[in-house]
Amino acid sequence: MDTWIQPFNHTFEQTRKIEVKGPDGKPVHAITLLYNHATPAGGVTAQLANTPVDDKKGSMCLPEQWTGVDVKGKLALIKRGVCGIGEKLKLAKQAGALGVILYNQEPGTSYGSATLGAANIGQLVPCALIPLEIGTAWGARLAAGEELSAHLLVDSIFETRETWNLISETKEGDPNNVVMLGAHLDSVQAGPGVNDDGSGSTALLEIMGSFKKFKGFKNKVRFAWWGAEESGLVGSLYYTKTLSEKQADKIRFYFNYDMIGSINAFFRVYQSQNPGDAHGSHPLLTYLISKGFPAEIAPFGTSSDYVGFLNLGIPSSGLFTGAGAPMDPCYHQLCDTLDNIDWDALTFNAKAAARAAAQLALSLDGVPPRNKTTVNIRGRANLLSQFEKWSRAEIEAENSKSCSHKHQSWV
Repeated sequence: MDTWIQPFNHTFEQTRKIEVKGPDGKPVHAITLLYNHATPAGGVTAQLANTPVDDKKGSMCLPEQWTGVDVKGKLALIKRGVCGIGEKLKLAKQAGALGVILYNQEPGTSYGSATLGAANIGQLVPCALIPLEIGTAWGARLAAGEELSAHLLVDSIFETRETWNLISETKEGDPNNVVMLGAHLDSVQAGPGVNDDGSGSTALLEIMGSFKKFKGFKNKVRFAWWGAEESGLVGSLYYTKTLSEKQADKIRFYFNYDMIGSINAFFRVYQSQNPGDAHGSHPLLTYLISKGFPAEIAPFGTSSDYVGFLNLGIPSSGLFTGAGAPMDPCYHQLCDTLDNIDWDALTFNAKAAARAAAQLALSLDGVPPRNKTTVNIRGRANLLSQFEKWSRAEIEAENSKSCSHKHQSWV
């Protein structure tokens, strides 16, 4: 293998302390968000301001939802859900709020954090995420006319740090015809990330080890371990944005493996409207079905490392076994350990990935070049629509990566 690192700089954030105290002055369960903004030293104690709940459009996601809602100089109480959290916090800042107490949309305390995105630095108010039950109880008291105060403390730092993509490719094979496999190296700070994405990272290591045992591949195979995925797909977007047209043309297919060992796995095989995708999705699907797994074709979401490749029109596929309960109740949490893996799912997904990579390493017959243009007017309009979709997804990933796998795409 030929191996190298691709360094890049990005803003690192760490919350050193977070605290929420309710109207009775007692601490409540609260977690932070990546790229959370700091409160003044000592925190903020202020009146709580109730906000309308809209589970369809998203609570406080749109400017018009703030009309007549007075949060100036207060802590806004807002329900999580639908839109990126960063959008709620931007609007809260514009409305003059001192901070946001965000309450989860699902009951209990086993909920994951979120990424606000480095691009939002300076545009948001401090925030803490508390349980649904506490937030709804406070909201009911406020709606009944009580005046309540709360305390919010966020002690966070921002600093520029260097990180890396790690890339390794076979020495043999046509360098003008590259089959690429990717997984991300990082986890959220809240947990070790054995499933997200130790599962995909280790699968790539195993597959690379198998490739090293054989010769005679017609096409070059490239493995990439992406940095800073949880910060907004930073590593993979940096890689795809720095590709020249000629370099992008050489990548004939991209496979993404992010969370392929969820403890209560379902089996989804990515495929978009790009007809080239089927050349990778079909072997993944047929292998898993042949082994008795109920695999299904499903659309890409908007929040994993395939986004940059789709935006370039490169045929793509990959595997995903679910984020959040019930598929992965330890998603983005401390319990994402070795006990949080379905070993059969991980093993057979890795074998499916290896089989698909080997097929394309031997032959790319029928795989179209990346989708840049078409002579068909109707087809071109559809293609441009797809490009616009992935361009928006890229912006969303950079600015408000609310969770790694958008729930509306999967559950």
